[in-house]
Amino acid sequence: MSPDEYCQRKAAQSGTSLYYALLFLPPEKRQALTALHAFRVEVEDIVEQTSEASVARMKLAWWRSQVEAIFGGEPDHPIAIALAQHALPCGLRADPLHAVIEASEKNLDQFRYPDWPALQQYCWLAAARLNGLSTVILGQTDPRTQTFAETLGLALQMTTLLGDVGEDARRGRIYLPADEMERHGVSVDDILDGHHSAKFQALMDEQAVRTRALFGQAMLALPEADRRAQRPNLMLASIHWALLRELQHDGWHVLDQRIALTPIRKFWLAWKTWVGGGRSLVRTLSAWG
Repeated sequence: MSPDEYCQRKAAQSGTSLYYALLFLPPEKRQALTALHAFRVEVEDIVEQTSEASVARMKLAWWRSQVEAIFGGEPDHPIAIALAQHALPCGLRADPLHAVIEASEKNLDQFRYPDWPALQQYCWLAAARLNGLSTVILGQTDPRTQTFAETLGLALQMTTLLGDVGEDARRGRIYLPADEMERHGVSVDDILDGHHSAKFQALMDEQAVRTRALFGQAMLALPEADRRAQRPNLMLASIHWALLRELQHDGWHVLDQRIALTPIRKFWLAWKTWVGGGRSLVRTLSAWG
């Protein structure tokens, strides 16, 4: 299996949101972005699939050495090799990769988040910094495009976390602000027990308002000159925006099930955004900023 095939299997198999978001890109950009996302999935999987925290820390430390090897050595892992081959020539930087590793290290020690600033910092490390790298691969002419991609990374991550509340809770982690849980009268036991209630719905509605604002802020930061180049990011935004609406429309029944869009719907959203250049999406989402 080649490094590119490994990355594709890890992060962008047919049916995934990323698969459709990158579908219309030329091979070199698609491979670079796939490797970037595969890195994140690989690092996150260490925490999810390793029962001993000490072993997980050793693996994460090894990945830090792989990041250094990408920029000045001989990387061993297929994902690191793919990043060196495809993303490094595009302007890849090490610090966003280390941020992803730091987020996974945080997951070994922190299982609750006291407030939104703390949760936002986690999302910043886990997703926003890395998504900012996508702009150099896709092309940008304005530094504001970096702000667009990083803010969008926050919105994408929050959408994913809101859909995975029950699944993450069963793994011992709750990615909801503790102070807002307390204000709405939702306890940790309520979530762990899968107790769906009007209070829980109100809590999740508040998270949705914040997440929509992040989508809006991202769109307001996107310069018109870079809009077409950033279509893959806009395709991810379209898919996640639709998922967020679906989660809320379903009443936030996310404690005991996982709600997802069908592959055909993802394809339609991605294709529509690609063909239209994302103009309609940017206009719609900007209203929430």
